[in-house]
Amino acid sequence: MALLPIEILGSEVLRRRAADVAEIDEDLRILIGDMFETMYDAEGIGLAAPQIGISRRVIVVDVREEGAEPFALINPRLVETGQEREKGEEGCLSIPGLAAPVDRPLRVAVEGMNADGHPVRIEGEGLLARCLQHEIDHLDGVLFIDHVSPLKRRMLLQKWKRSFATDAVLKAEGEGRSGARG
Repeated sequence: MALLPIEILGSEVLRRRAADVAEIDEDLRILIGDMFETMYDAEGIGLAAPQIGISRRVIVVDVREEGAEPFALINPRLVETGQEREKGEEGCLSIPGLAAPVDRPLRVAVEGMNADGHPVRIEGEGLLARCLQHEIDHLDGVLFIDHVSPLKRRMLLQKWKRSFATDAVLKAEGEGRSGARG
């Protein structure tokens, strides 16, 4: 398995609808393993293939709740949503340092295939439902910031740009200092 670089806001692949997976083979299973490793390394609870630069409809999820097992879904689709909604804090590995409350259905049902190509149905509520919706959004080129008001989105993006620019400057300065130490 390998750690893969995570695409950051601004990457085109994050804004495109990902392609359906036509064939489940060993390469796809390796990709899924790499996605789990990358997700765990980044301390996330879900990861979609576009977040690692691969425009395919694959997600991995591990909400790390008691009784919940990690799983991968291929070509997942939301087939049911409950009427009850809940606002909850969301962040994203592709937009580090930002979080905002997002209103989503509390319960969902998702269908897709597992890594062996067998049809599966996952019913989730609470954090699992939120994670499934968030990751499937990624497959459709949608980010959590698209679910907040335009004003809130503008404020979040300004905050992120300031933070991102500061991080880039600090990194560059750090590299410059270490280079000067020779």
